[in-house]
Amino acid sequence: MITYDLPAHEFLGESVRRQLLYYPTVTREPFQNRGRITDLVTSGKLFAESPLDVAVDRVMLCGSSQMVVESRAMLENRGFHEGNQGGAGQFVVEKAFVER
Repeated sequence: MITYDLPAHEFLGESVRRQLLYYPTVTREPFQNRGRITDLVTSGKLFAESPLDVAVDRVMLCGSSQMVVESRAMLENRGFHEGNQGGAGQFVVEKAFVER
């Protein structure tokens, strides 16, 4: 849906094609993109063509607790602030998968 349907959507397609970078990646099985997201960001591979810019980019984190902890630290080190119900930020964390 994100790869094919949204870019072709009658009303949303133009914005999706211009603004959404969808980069699915896995760590265990063969896939077009492999590797830990934190390693891909740190190495520069993920954002080689378009680095993260706190002024215009927004990020949603969803995954294991360790990935979220590491990614949150990387984003905060780049000047990003987490958004919540109290205010907007440059990134959010999907709470459905948070381990307690």
